[in-house]
Amino acid sequence: MSATARKTAPMPQDILARKGGTPLVSLTAYTTPMAEMMDGICDFVLVGDSVGMVLHGLPSTVGVTMEMMILHGQAVRRGLTTSMLVMDMPFGSYEESREQAFRNAARMMAETGAGAVKLEGGVGMADTINFLVARGIPVMAHIGLTPQSINTLGGYKVQGRGAEAAALMADAKAVADAGAFAVVLEKVPAALADEITANVAIPTIGIGASANCDGQILVVDDMLGLFTAFKAKFVKRFAHLGDDARAAIQAYAGEVQSRSFPAAEHTFAQTAPEPSK
Repeated sequence: MSATARKTAPMPQDILARKGGTPLVSLTAYTTPMAEMMDGICDFVLVGDSVGMVLHGLPSTVGVTMEMMILHGQAVRRGLTTSMLVMDMPFGSYEESREQAFRNAARMMAETGAGAVKLEGGVGMADTINFLVARGIPVMAHIGLTPQSINTLGGYKVQGRGAEAAALMADAKAVADAGAFAVVLEKVPAALADEITANVAIPTIGIGASANCDGQILVVDDMLGLFTAFKAKFVKRFAHLGDDARAAIQAYAGEVQSRSFPAAEHTFAQTAPEPSK
């Protein structure tokens, strides 16, 4: 394939244009090898602050830092050529002021090569989203269950039930009006997710929402069965690699203990073999 014909990664405008079309595909990634496997299959790849829980053993996403996000963002960027990179803004990096949000978002994009950032919040973050977009920072919004706010939400509960539905609809409209090019709906009742999808002009990306959203996202370690500390209801395991890995580690240990590994083919002779003629 010639350089001119080579597929390039979509931009935020391309994601926006997919509203109502073929569903958008997304997964999280934290490492180069995983990003390479997703490249060209996912429309965009998110480096989520879930990395704190999935890879670093933190109890929540609250302890994730800018430095952690940038490190993993750089790793993922090396594995992508035809999927867009989106970076989560970690807790404390954007809530203080619009200016703080811009400084950190600009740094994140510059140091990772991301095409956009994602931040949590609805009506309360609309002014910040507008400020960022006006200054060249594409923003993906995130409403419903916002994991960085679990200490005020009271845990990982479904959001938007009953009287909360109107407020969540207002959040969706606010981030769309502010200029976000897409919005993640996390742990939102399916009927409300459908209503939001029908009433905002930007793509909705579901995670525990509805199959009728404009796209879906999951944590890759969840869907591959690598992260097994807990399993959210909205996760479908498409593989059970954690079980396979544990079995392989056990088999390795057994062969080491029985001295059947390394075998002759895994070791080296005292003298080098003669070169073939």
